[in-house]
Amino acid sequence: MGAPMARHLANAGHDVRVNNRSESKMRELASVAQVTICSSPAEAASGADIIMVCVGNDDDVRDVVFGGQGVVHGLARGSVLVDHTTTSANLARELSQRLGALGVEFVDAPVSGGQAGAENGTLTVMCGSDNPAAFDRVAPVIDSYARSCILLGQAGSGQLAKMVNQICIAGVLEGLAEGLNFAMAAGLDAHAVVDVISKGAAQSWQMENRGHTMIEGKFDFGFAVEWMKKDLSYALAEAARLGAPAPLASDVLRYYEELIGDGESRSDTSSLIRRYRR
Repeated sequence: MGAPMARHLANAGHDVRVNNRSESKMRELASVAQVTICSSPAEAASGADIIMVCVGNDDDVRDVVFGGQGVVHGLARGSVLVDHTTTSANLARELSQRLGALGVEFVDAPVSGGQAGAENGTLTVMCGSDNPAAFDRVAPVIDSYARSCILLGQAGSGQLAKMVNQICIAGVLEGLAEGLNFAMAAGLDAHAVVDVISKGAAQSWQMENRGHTMIEGKFDFGFAVEWMKKDLSYALAEAARLGAPAPLASDVLRYYEELIGDGESRSDTSSLIRRYRR
């Protein structure tokens, strides 16, 4: 996700410095975009007005930000750190407080749209910040790779909105998996079914982009099961704290755990249909 986002930033004329745990990925990016490779997160952050992080989970963010070579060692007062990682809302609040004590603003800004959205510059970005002025500073920059970027409230609000996003996607994918399995069990031309019902009330992004590949058993692309498991785990922990029942999301999380146990951790989330087509 981070590489195409950085490419869009460079193509928009921004001075972009990058760091990644895999040097080969940085070299690959530098071959297609005007970016400066840095040896550490601290070096990449040094002197920057805006620092953007896009890694895996809460622990990864803490390491990249506060680790021995973390960005905190290169941050300047008055800069803004934008975290595009999908994390817990508690981490976002923690970052806002800890960075604020250093004179650094913070925006939690998880994204939706997948690899294709990052490549095409059409991501949806859900933001939270304790200082709306910080969001106003970074929004025009984020627009380099987003079609929608909205401030939803205080720090953590972006992560909470992403949890809503993932809960909804989980439900849609489970319904799509059940429906397509039903179509095939009934002897229907499942591709024709998708073509017709996608023009009606059953239409969804998942149906239009994953319906046919689910029927064909193709899952070597898109958003990985292991990442959806992580996201739903954060969402369900927050749901429990809020007292907001999420039984469908809980069921789907269990199904993804089964798929991971079957070696499907890197398959696309639409592989949910494999539970029915074994």
